[in-house]
Amino acid sequence: MTAYVATIASDRLTAGISTLGAELQHLTDRDGRELQWDGDPAVWHGRAPILFPVIGLLEGGHYRLDGTSYPMPKHGFARHSTFDIVAQTADAVTMRLTASDETRAIYPFDFQLDIAFSLGGATLEVVATIANGGDRAMPASFGFHPALRWPLPFGQPRDAHGIRFERDEPAPVRRIDANGFLLPEPQPSPVVGDLLTLRDDLFVDDALIFDALASRRVSYGAATGPRLTVDFADFPTLGVWTKPGAGFICIEPWQGFSDPVGFSGDIRDKPGIIEITPGASKRFAMHIALTA
Repeated sequence: MTAYVATIASDRLTAGISTLGAELQHLTDRDGRELQWDGDPAVWHGRAPILFPVIGLLEGGHYRLDGTSYPMPKHGFARHSTFDIVAQTADAVTMRLTASDETRAIYPFDFQLDIAFSLGGATLEVVATIANGGDRAMPASFGFHPALRWPLPFGQPRDAHGIRFERDEPAPVRRIDANGFLLPEPQPSPVVGDLLTLRDDLFVDDALIFDALASRRVSYGAATGPRLTVDFADFPTLGVWTKPGAGFICIEPWQGFSDPVGFSGDIRDKPGIIEITPGASKRFAMHIALTA
């Protein structure tokens, strides 16, 4: 099935969202300046993938659930799945993925995942709602993965950009090993006070993982000129990632992360996993706002 890109707009922003993965394809200001990475496949084909029902990698490419082993790709299957559009207006669109025979073969739950995008003024709101329509508790992780232009298109150089946290962030960060699994030893934080000055060498060992956050909001950009503020009140963890030298920075609110090194337990016992009870749902929201 050919993916369809739904376009929504406000007086300040325009966004395009693909039915393939419910993935944000572009986010432009009213002057047509692109705030979103373009997904150049020679560098990284992603733009803003949806991470569900796992984040990162699983040991052996499988997880264990109630005595049975199931295969699962990195970051889950949502980003490779075709969503249905269930509602659309000029400034909002909701896309839905529901359980199928194909998903049940690797994730044996009757889930429904809605991703609702809306624009109001200079703010993009993205709300994910995960519903459990089955009769047993459903373990899951969920994450957003927006790739924002680095540098932003406002005339400031790349090395002038940083991420300013809502609060000081002195706590150590986590890293993954060369195989993509969460290392047990915390590492010193590169944040000075509330500021992470962005440098390519920070990402030679992949993402910075903030799992002891005081903040639930960050502001990204240069010291002068417009900036992007990302709010993620529903998430306990933040990943920050790029490929060194690439023209993007990913600011990723997460509920969950890769398997810890050597993890062999049931997925229900994996750190970062939540369980959604039968008939219940869980909501995760993110806001990206362009500020002067």
